Amino acid sequence: MNYVGVDIHKKYSVLCAVDERGRKLREARVEGNAPFGFAQFFSGLGGPSKAVVEACWNWGRIHDELEELEGIEEVVLAHPYKTRLIADAQIKTDRLDAYALSTLLRGNLVARAHVPRRETRMRKNLLRQRLYWARLRTMLRNRIHALLDRQRSLELPQCSDIFGVRGLSFLRRLELPETDAALLREQLALHDLIAQQMKAQEKRIGLEFGSEAIHRQLMSVPGIGPTLAAVIACEVDSIERFSSAEKLCAYAGVVPTTHSSGGKTRHGQLLPFCNKWLRWALIEASWVAIGCSPYFGALYKQHRARGKKANSAVLIVARRMCRIIWQLLHEKRDFEKRPLRPNFNFPGCSVVRLTAATAARP
Repeated sequence: MNYVGVDIHKKYSVLCAVDERGRKLREARVEGNAPFGFAQFFSGLGGPSKAVVEACWNWGRIHDELEELEGIEEVVLAHPYKTRLIADAQIKTDRLDAYALSTLLRGNLVARAHVPRRETRMRKNLLRQRLYWARLRTMLRNRIHALLDRQRSLELPQCSDIFGVRGLSFLRRLELPETDAALLREQLALHDLIAQQMKAQEKRIGLEFGSEAIHRQLMSVPGIGPTLAAVIACEVDSIERFSSAEKLCAYAGVVPTTHSSGGKTRHGQLLPFCNKWLRWALIEASWVAIGCSPYFGALYKQHRARGKKANSAVLIVARRMCRIIWQLLHEKRDFEKRPLRPNFNFPGCSVVRLTAATAARP
């Protein structure tokens, strides 16, 4: 068996192959990451091979190309933050990095990362395009707010959203000095274009995910809409990867770091190495859920009453939601709003019961 480390770069890749005894067999540099360059390298080794690549920029294309080559039994995806042999090296070159990867693969010491299916990766690209438009729209709205704030004695209409139907109608009729008027027209035109793109993306997302059972199960949870359900489904990929709800919470990064030594335990900031998209989706859904669900709203108010700040309290709600999602996906069922059992006690039960009873009053 040959073990090949592949150090990927944007315009080239460096490969290093070792045998079962750790002897270096061959090194090469593939310009342009051309498929025939990889095929030529592996055909010259002779015998079956295993390859390892790091989860870095555009790793998916190289990973798929290597899987299609003959003679490669397995392509391993290495977690870059956990490959300490490379990260902590004092002398770091492309050749040494490739050799370090092949050595770790030979010893079965590679910290493996999950490899989503090609279909799932394409879906992620679709969803992240929708999120990109949303961020671009936020930036554009901030610029419009800044433009309006520098106007003297400007009275805005009494409306909840300046970018709603009434607010946009007011902005289009607004008369400003020539320079600011031209800027406002350009920004409003771009705002309308982004809105059209977002509607088109949301329609594609609905067609892509709407018929799936996991999408329906996620949408049954309070606070989770079509877009967030699609994001969570893609980032989780397969719930069987997580043996417990705690594993899913750690993957989502909704649990704090823990340092315990000498009988003292300290909890710090959130886990830095996590799925940032999944954590974002859970927190966004939690902000909505505390306003529309008596259960999540009571949980949020309980921890606010304990002195927790708003961000900390909503993170607790996100962690509870993550545990519920794990349970629903494992049992393959929808979320059910069940009445609280009278003799069932849990931390903060009095607050939850009081809020649920208040919400049930006519």
